[in-house]
Amino acid sequence: MRQLFAAVVAVAVLAAGAAQAQNSPAAQRVLDKARAASGGAAAWNMLRGVHEVGAEGGKPVERWADPLRYGLREESHTDGGAKLIQGYNGAAEWRVLASGAATGSDRGPYLAKVRGEAFFAAYGYFYPSRFDLRSSHEGVRQHQGRSYEVLRVQPAGGAPRDLWFDARSRLLGRMVEHDGQGPPTTYEISDYRRVGAVMIPFRVAVSGGGLAAPRERVLSKVDFLPVDRAMFSLPPPAPPKAEPVAPPVAAPTPPVKPKPKPAWRRWLDR
Repeated sequence: MRQLFAAVVAVAVLAAGAAQAQNSPAAQRVLDKARAASGGAAAWNMLRGVHEVGAEGGKPVERWADPLRYGLREESHTDGGAKLIQGYNGAAEWRVLASGAATGSDRGPYLAKVRGEAFFAAYGYFYPSRFDLRSSHEGVRQHQGRSYEVLRVQPAGGAPRDLWFDARSRLLGRMVEHDGQGPPTTYEISDYRRVGAVMIPFRVAVSGGGLAAPRERVLSKVDFLPVDRAMFSLPPPAPPKAEPVAPPVAAPTPPVKPKPKPAWRRWLDR
């Protein structure tokens, strides 16, 4: 029994070491400083959901993310005002198009992009014990007169992004996504505000990638209430409407037979 216990402990130690090797110590130090500057580990560990309300390109947008395990739902609108819904439950992504038709997949490069979006929307890089990820320190770079420490972070099964942390404030200022499908997508992050005990950005400008023109998302409300996991899965189709049932046809009432007259009455009727 002691030998078995020792073997189990040895395997666990080796597995922990292998998992830890996925994260560069230099990158983790930058993440620790960023988390401390934006509220601290205790504050971030209290989050049970991320709910954002705002506008993108003048049209309303709403998003939910799960910082405990993979989950994403976003509701946006087309130029014509039609509603679009996209979700990810950790296994498959799904979409409800403007026409109302549902589609999605559980494999392919687009799934990796959506999985990455779910990870970064939930600030998953602050939770290495919850999400399997790889990170590396890419060095110090300059942008518009400011110095940034750049990390390459990739969630397991998701598209990687370069995270640019401001060397002075320690806050995330830029992200560059590499999905392997074309030019990178750049996210310029700004307007940090305190929500509860943590600080998060309220403005993100997105450019590059497959976008025809840059777009900007401006948030008006953020809360960290727990999220119902059911909203990350495609809702079941509505049951078919039952055919109207015609009311039952009443059976005709049989005629009432006259009662036979008593004998004395028949005698009087003679």
